[in-house]
Parts: sequence; C-alpha cells; structure tokens
Amino acid sequence: MKKIVPFLAILTFWGCKEDLVKKPKHLIERAQMVDIMYDLTLLEAIKYQNPAVLDSNQIRPKQFIYKKYKIDSLQLAQNNVYYASDYKAYKVMIEEVAKRLDTDKKKAKVLIKAEEKKTKIRLEKLKKKKQQAGKAKDSIPSTSKK
Repeated sequence: MKKIVPFLAILTFWGCKEDLVKKPKHLIERAQMVDIMYDLTLLEAIKYQNPAVLDSNQIRPKQFIYKKYKIDSLQLAQNNVYYASDYKAYKVMIEEVAKRLDTDKKKAKVLIKAEEKKTKIRLEKLKKKKQQAGKAKDSIPSTSKK
C-alpha cells in the first residue's frame, strides 16, 4: 500500500497537468515564428549598429514586423510567451535563428571580400592609366623656349 500511494499521487498530478500557458487564439505557425524572430533580431542589430539606416528609410522595427506578417503586438506577445513556455523547443527555435544569422554572416563576408577584390582591381587599373598618361606626357618633347 505504501508503494501505491506515491504512484497514485504522481499519476494524479500527471493526469491533471494543465498547460501553464494556454495556446493563443491566433497561433502563429512555428516556422513563421522563427522567421519573425529572425527578422526582429536583424532589425534590432541594425538599430544598434547603424540606426541612421532605419531612420533614413523610416523603418520602425516592430511596426515593420506587424505589417509584414499581418499580426499585431498582442498576437506576437502571446505567441512568444506560448513558445517560450516550452524552453527546450524555444531553445531550438533560437538556435535555428542563430544558425541562419551565422549563414548570412558567412555569405556577407564572401560578398565583402569579392567587392574588396573588385575595388582593388579597379584601383590598380586607375593607377596604371595614370602612369601611362604620365609617361605619354613625358614622351612628348617640350616646345617651350628658354
């Protein structure tokens, strides 16, 4: 009997378990929520790294997200709390965002290197043209009288 009581207590708590956070009425699909988290992360990074870009384009990060995904602030907040209530699944979502950011960072570095290489080639061509133009001027005999 002593062994059955703890078992029944555990079974009772397990069977009566309620979700701490109820599923939102307008649930955002998990994949779309990851996209929203990704976009918010990018916009926040831009906001702190180069706020003039957002200001000059009149972009307000949260309003941009609401319009892009056709959601409102309450829906986003409820869904964020809902997904965050399962911390293991939320951690996976955050890791997906981090992986996408890392991939984008690598792509950006490749593009930057390619652009730097193009710029270096252009500068070298300009230097050669200037040198050739300078030599062409020097090869013409001077007609000035002394």
